[in-house]
Amino acid sequence: MISCILKAKTKLLIAFLFAFTTSFGALAQGSEQADVDAHGATPGATQGAAAASTGGLPVDDQAIVSSGESLFKNNCASCHAVTADVVVGPGLKGVNERRSQSWLLKWIKNSQSLIQSGDAQAVAIYNEYKKQAMPSFQLSDEEVVSILTYVKASETAAAAPGPGAGPVEGGEQVGTDAIGSAVAGYLDIVLVVLIVVLIVLVVTLLLISSVLKNYLNKNKQLDEYDYEVVNQRFDFSKVYKSKAVRTLVMLIFVVVLLDIALDKTMGIGIQQGYQPRQPIAFSHQLHAGEHQIDCNYCHTTVYKSKSASIPSANICMNCHSQIQTESPEIQKIYRAIERNRPIEWVRIHNLPDLAYFNHSQHTKVGGVECQTCHGPIQEMEVVYQYSPLTMGWCIDCHRETPLNTQGNAYYDNLVELHEASSKGAFTVSSNGGTECSKCHY
Repeated sequence: MISCILKAKTKLLIAFLFAFTTSFGALAQGSEQADVDAHGATPGATQGAAAASTGGLPVDDQAIVSSGESLFKNNCASCHAVTADVVVGPGLKGVNERRSQSWLLKWIKNSQSLIQSGDAQAVAIYNEYKKQAMPSFQLSDEEVVSILTYVKASETAAAAPGPGAGPVEGGEQVGTDAIGSAVAGYLDIVLVVLIVVLIVLVVTLLLISSVLKNYLNKNKQLDEYDYEVVNQRFDFSKVYKSKAVRTLVMLIFVVVLLDIALDKTMGIGIQQGYQPRQPIAFSHQLHAGEHQIDCNYCHTTVYKSKSASIPSANICMNCHSQIQTESPEIQKIYRAIERNRPIEWVRIHNLPDLAYFNHSQHTKVGGVECQTCHGPIQEMEVVYQYSPLTMGWCIDCHRETPLNTQGNAYYDNLVELHEASSKGAFTVSSNGGTECSKCHY
């Protein structure tokens, strides 16, 4: 009799859990179907076409756009934004519509010459922006056009709905992200309600079990076996007094101590996460991220020297002689210049003297992006050491990074020998990149 009661309660609990999971899955599936039916298509399945005119510029030519982007970041991004935002000079959004291409060619190449000629537009811009002279650029017509093409392509990309764009209602675009958030919020509420119901049912089952147990004990019609089943108790003392349990706990304790000691020992000399306070609160998130200033503009030797230079105060003054001049942090730059003293930036990425590292070999020759080693630098308000910079980390990179040997006759014989003796990719390691003398000299 007792066995039948216990089995019935177990089956009831299992049936409830199955019904709970099935109903939750059906709710989620139903919400997705409702979203499809409401809008006529699965969210994100369609994308709107960009309607902006290209103004005759080859915005579909990725080579020209890419070349223009590189030129813009190296020459223009420190003073101009591709949006309407004013940095030092005006934002370039819509510049191809506001000015003729012939005028833009003259202005970009030599703005001062155009101003001195008495051009009304040039003089008006010069006066509007506090007579801040724009430097002349030794660029060809094709290079200037590629910059203008990049600006136009950026406008077109910004005007076109993204992959997550949803239907238009009342003249405003409703993104599928917002719809998905609403559905997710609804499902969260349903899940909480079902969990509360489950808890109530479990408590109810426990109360029923307690009532049945009391009833059977008071009835006093239980045989010896049924009495033991109804009134069985678990003896916890047998568990913690067991030799096996004590041995297992001791082993876990020893393993944890050894793991902590090993981590501390192996971490000696590793400064990953190191984030010192700098003398001036410089934000990479603002400069490299929001304003998209190329790293090479401040760290001028990163593509041509063994080390990336720390920017001098005069580089800061290229912009801050005109903008944010009253900022307390910018005033620190002025004081450093007045005292003829350098800004004492705190070095973050340090390698031991026994290790040789060449920035230009990696950035210029190897084409390694700054973020590969320094992490998402454009998102850091305060810079910290992102990578461990250990020997193992460097060697792993050399083993996994393939060399670009296309069009370089120096590698032809080496690649041929490598392919004859190995089926793997021709990596930095294949070219001797893991030899001790490469980094330790």
